[in-house]
Amino acid sequence: MMGSPTTEEGHEEDEAPVHGVTIAYDFYLGKYEVTQAQWLAMMGNWPDAGVKPNPKDGMGGDYPAYGVSWNDYQVFIRALNKHLAVTRQGPAIFRLPSEAEWEYACRAGTQTRFSFGDSVEQAPHYLWFRANNDPAGTKPVGQKQPNPWGLFDMHGNVWEWCQDWYHSSYEGAPTNGSAWESPVTAFRILHGGDFDNKATACRSANRNDHRCPDDRSPDLGFRVVLTRTGL
Repeated sequence: MMGSPTTEEGHEEDEAPVHGVTIAYDFYLGKYEVTQAQWLAMMGNWPDAGVKPNPKDGMGGDYPAYGVSWNDYQVFIRALNKHLAVTRQGPAIFRLPSEAEWEYACRAGTQTRFSFGDSVEQAPHYLWFRANNDPAGTKPVGQKQPNPWGLFDMHGNVWEWCQDWYHSSYEGAPTNGSAWESPVTAFRILHGGDFDNKATACRSANRNDHRCPDDRSPDLGFRVVLTRTGL
């Protein structure tokens, strides 16, 4: 079940209606947000127009790759797929997750506000957010406890891009796990919350939007999905 009921503390109108999604295929979501070291290993440098990592916002190989646009991430993913085609056997592809895939993976079988329950008292153990992040900025991935499926930083640290265009409600949303690509809007979807948000913004169901394709910000990151036959 995707979205949140109106009774959930922190509920936003664009998280409704709660609806069933059936994902009838395998997908493999990154255990961590893509790191700066991974970005540089694949791309060699940062985009000229990007927000380059700096000590204030978090700088180092294990920090999330941030400050590059949705379009920049697409360039990274194309390069990753080209690398995969050269070095691996069998059909496979990397891409951004759909928001349905992202929320499914974040929830990890739960229907509570967070993958660790409803109470924010446990939040400092699982996420970087405003209340435990002084000085403010991104933090190295994997420092907090993972969700029940072993995925780190699904709540907090940086907002994560999804493939979908933003829509103001789930009326008419796909129910098969695919990205919501039509109609086109001015914004793409983000999930997960960031290091400067309240805990309620880091809930499993919370959604955000960001202008696409060229906006950049130090609180925006991503992780990739691998889909592959024959695994």
